[in-house]
Amino acid sequence: MEPEFDPRGLYRLLSPEGEPLPALVERPAEDLLRKLYLAMLRNRELDTRMLRLQRQGRIAFYGAATGQEAAIVGCAAAFGPDDWIFPALREGGVALWRGFPLEQYVAQNVGCALDATSGRQMPSHYCSREQLYVSLSSPIGTQLPQAVGVAYGIKLKKTTQVVAAFMGDGATSEPDFHAALTFAGVWKVPVVFICVNNQWAISVPSHRQSAAESFAVRAPTYGFPGLRVDGNDVLAVRAATQKAVDRARAGDGPTLIEAVTYRRGGHSSSDDASKYRDESKVPAWQLKDPLERFQAYLAAEGIWTQAWQDAWLEDFGQRFKQAVAAAEASGPPTPRSMFEGVTREPSPGVQRQAEHSSVEPLNELDGAFPL
Repeated sequence: MEPEFDPRGLYRLLSPEGEPLPALVERPAEDLLRKLYLAMLRNRELDTRMLRLQRQGRIAFYGAATGQEAAIVGCAAAFGPDDWIFPALREGGVALWRGFPLEQYVAQNVGCALDATSGRQMPSHYCSREQLYVSLSSPIGTQLPQAVGVAYGIKLKKTTQVVAAFMGDGATSEPDFHAALTFAGVWKVPVVFICVNNQWAISVPSHRQSAAESFAVRAPTYGFPGLRVDGNDVLAVRAATQKAVDRARAGDGPTLIEAVTYRRGGHSSSDDASKYRDESKVPAWQLKDPLERFQAYLAAEGIWTQAWQDAWLEDFGQRFKQAVAAAEASGPPTPRSMFEGVTREPSPGVQRQAEHSSVEPLNELDGAFPL
């Protein structure tokens, strides 16, 4: 059954125990189900392993998405390879789904010579020209009007691309949210706004940001529909996002999706959530674990087995260790990288800086900074 544009309900296809609900009329292809599960498992494993590296002092910072894997992977599965992605902090799994190499994922967090951004960005701030995955900006919400601008360009060019604009619930309190949704509605551009509502904007709970029934109810006031989905149900998230993507691709304009989930850990590796929230409520959300929920469904369908998962984890563990070893062995970015990719051709100011440094003068940059 196709999801309805309901900004107040909670669309789902699997029960919290992983049992299919009547709305799940047709089971997706087995290959897709396996891919969805392994992508969620990869997210979980990366969070565990990268946080371990951070605690060892081998990376400076990490923004985990533990408990939010279904919202991330389910959305990623609905967009095509030519669609644009404007992420928030926890959407690294979207880049990986689209083919972003594990080696680059690790290198970006390490900030080494192998990092395509040459260590200019904070860890967890991935970008990739090949995957049309635009570099995250740390200020909250700034990516939203940027996404609308790209969507407007797509409309002018009359192509069939769609833009994904991710945000946390905290971004809905920013002026950029209002500006982005206003222009998206007026221009009727092909953008899908995805609010991953993990119920905490760093230390501010959702009920202190808005007294509305949901964040999705705001969409009709901007002239387009909103849809509220169970963000721990990967099949429901994928179906809801696919409906919004199809609508945008058909020229019918934007949609706002609110994926309701929970941030199990702190805002980042630098945060202690126990200082501002009641940690006794976390176990209840752990029982709604999106990975265990989907695993139960796949096991009942005869798709998931412990041996299959163990084999994948063994292989992934080896690839992760190799990626970390390569990143750490590569050393820091070269001094020359400070002047590379700033502009397509070196400006007089950049040229002067290079000439007054120990770096050889620049004739032509080695390559433009990815996005």
